[in-house]
Amino acid sequence: MSPGSAAPPLSIAILISGRGSNMVAIAEAARGGRLPVGISVVVSDQPQAAGLERAREFGLAREIVSHRPGQSREDYDRELVQVLRRHHAQLVVLAGFMRILSPAFV
Repeated sequence: MSPGSAAPPLSIAILISGRGSNMVAIAEAARGGRLPVGISVVVSDQPQAAGLERAREFGLAREIVSHRPGQSREDYDRELVQVLRRHHAQLVVLAGFMRILSPAFV
């Protein structure tokens, strides 16, 4: 990187389960230049999460990864990781995400 050139913003994924108030605060800070990140995707485990609509209002990519009956925690986490990789997330922000993540995710 040459002197004076800015590093590209860090690509983050934001995981939510509900209203998305933390996600909104992050998105507003990013939009206002107070947080040097780009939001690659907002992911919810709840299809009816109000935060998904807020993410749409910000023009952000949205994904739903719901836990299916009989699906192990590890299999769910692997599916979640695939979504994050597809969106090239460099950092994951848990913003009110209400699931316990397994070592398969970490």
